[in-house]
Amino acid sequence: MPEGQRVVLITGCSSGIGLAIAVMLARDEMKRYYGKSRSINRSTHSSSKFLLKYFEAAGDAYGKTLSLLTLDVCSDESVKQCVDSIKDRHIDILINNAGVGLVGPVEALSLDEMKQVFETNFYGVVRMIKEVMPDMKSRRSGHIIVISSVLGLHGVAFNDVYSASKFATEGLCEGLAIQLMNFNVNVSMIEPGPVNTEFEMKLMTEVSKKEFVGADPETLDHFRTCYLPTQVNLFQGLGQTPEDIARCTKKVIESPQPPFRNLTNPLYTPIVALKYADETGSLSVHTFYHMLYNLGGVMHVTVRIMKFLSFGWLRRRDNEKLIL
Repeated sequence: MPEGQRVVLITGCSSGIGLAIAVMLARDEMKRYYGKSRSINRSTHSSSKFLLKYFEAAGDAYGKTLSLLTLDVCSDESVKQCVDSIKDRHIDILINNAGVGLVGPVEALSLDEMKQVFETNFYGVVRMIKEVMPDMKSRRSGHIIVISSVLGLHGVAFNDVYSASKFATEGLCEGLAIQLMNFNVNVSMIEPGPVNTEFEMKLMTEVSKKEFVGADPETLDHFRTCYLPTQVNLFQGLGQTPEDIARCTKKVIESPQPPFRNLTNPLYTPIVALKYADETGSLSVHTFYHMLYNLGGVMHVTVRIMKFLSFGWLRRRDNEKLIL
């Protein structure tokens, strides 16, 4: 590895955001990064669609500035073996991207399903951080990045458990960010809204067909006639691409003073601001209620309003910067 090149370990790179980040860093024109991305065992899955897609996306970067490692973030042993396999256990940047989703009425979801979400989204992050953080602290250098979500900043109906896992991760990392400043180690959260990936599309297709045994008819009706159409409109109107998130992540990595929180989509700034504008929480709760139950048929109008508010806020913010 060339001198000055930083080692980046990325979890959850089979597709979507993780793959986009891995490829973007590996193809950096200045070759400042050497990517170690999480994968399945190549020898036993060499003909899988995943590997074909991965190698196609990586192109000639694979084997030069990008390599695959076997890693299961839900296994202590796998995490340790993965980090041990890296020369001197030296990791400059850890990007926690592995995650799973869960959508539906809480009463119709099993505790096992909920535990799996936390096992991956929260404890998976904890395992990775625990394994690399001591070395970063001893070197007094490093950057821990977590691909979180705007749902880690505000809750959304029928995403309750997923949102809870992201809230937990945000709380964990906010505390660590304060501690690690003493060791010159940065912590950054990347917080996308809707992202158009195969993962999201597959999840929405599956839940649209699921019966959700245990939920009452009225709740199921709300889920199918209000929530699902609203989600489609949000993804169509506000959805970003994995490459958008990768660009934001690369920008944070290259910042001399990486911000802790990083919303990838400025259209969500007014929505997040609602939560902090009213200390009682009523404003944001009522706003989301009306968006879901009263504006479903005109969601495209709501998206336009959100865009107008966002661009207006951005213009004011830019003008304030100029004045300052």
